[in-house]
Amino acid sequence: MKQILRWLILGGTLFFLVKALKDHWLEVTAIRIDGVGWAILATATGVTLLAHIWAGWIWTWVLRELNQPVSSSQFVQVYLKTNIAKYLPGNVWHYYGRIVAAKNAGISTGAATLSVLLEPLLMAAAALIITDLFGSQIIIPNSNIVLQSLQFLSLAVVLLAIHPWFLNPAIRLLYKLKRKKSDINSQSNVSLSIERYPLRPLLGELGFLGLRGTGFILTIFALSPLNVSQIPLLLGAFSLAWLLGLIVPGAPGGLGVFEATAIALLQYRFPAALVISAIAIYRLISIVAETAGAALAWLDERIANS
Repeated sequence: MKQILRWLILGGTLFFLVKALKDHWLEVTAIRIDGVGWAILATATGVTLLAHIWAGWIWTWVLRELNQPVSSSQFVQVYLKTNIAKYLPGNVWHYYGRIVAAKNAGISTGAATLSVLLEPLLMAAAALIITDLFGSQIIIPNSNIVLQSLQFLSLAVVLLAIHPWFLNPAIRLLYKLKRKKSDINSQSNVSLSIERYPLRPLLGELGFLGLRGTGFILTIFALSPLNVSQIPLLLGAFSLAWLLGLIVPGAPGGLGVFEATAIALLQYRFPAALVISAIAIYRLISIVAETAGAALAWLDERIANS
C-alpha cells in the first residue's frame, strides 16, 4: 500500500505539473532573463548553498544536544557530501550516510540515528512556524476558524513532540523494544536523552528555511519585479510547499510535490507563467547548490588530508 500511495502521489503531481506547463507554455517561453536577472540567479544559488552549509552546522548542534561532542567542520562536510543522496530512490540514503559517518567518528548508533530523526522534525516545526506567521492569508481564509485552529494545533503537536517530557520516554521505549527484539541486555544506550528543549537547533532551522525562502524569492525577482508586501506571502507559500515536499511520500527530494504545491498556492496571486518558470529554475538552482556543496566538501577534505 505504501508503494501504491507513493506512485499515486507521484503520478498525480506529474499530471498537474504537465497540465500547468501545457496551459501556459506560450507565456513561459516568452519570459526572458537579462544580465541583472542572471546576476540575481547567481546570488540565489549562493544563498541556497549557504543554507545547506548552515543546515550541516545545525546538525552538529543537534548532536551536541545529545551529549555527542563533534568537529563542526568534519560533520558539515559529511552533511554536504550526503545531501545529494536524497535524490536517490527511497529518499533515505542521505540519512543512512550520515548515520554511518557518525558511527565511524565514534558516535553511538543510537545518538546518530536520533540526530537524523530530530533534524527533519525540527525543520518541519520551523516550516510550520513560518507558514503560520506569513502564509495564513494565502492558505487559509480569515473566516475559516476551523482550519486555522487545526493549523495551530499541528504546530503545537510538533513543538511538544520535541520536548524532553515527550521525546525522552519515546526514546526509552524504542530502545526497550530494540533490546527485546535483538535479545540484548546492555543498558548502555538507555541513558541517551535530551536534557533541555532543543531551542537553539529550532531557531537554527528557522534560519535555514529563511535562507531557502530567500533563494526562492530571489529567483522570482530575477524574472519579474516584486513589491515588498509580496515577500511575506512568498515566504509562507514556499515554507508550506517545502514542508509538504519533506513529509509527503513521493519522488525523492520532494521532486514534484514541492513544485505542484507552490504552483497551486501562487498561480492565482502571480502570473502562472512566472510561477512555473521560477519554480523550475529554483529546482535547478537547488540541485546545482547541493552538487556544489558536495564537491566543495570533498575538495576541502582532500586538501586537509593531503
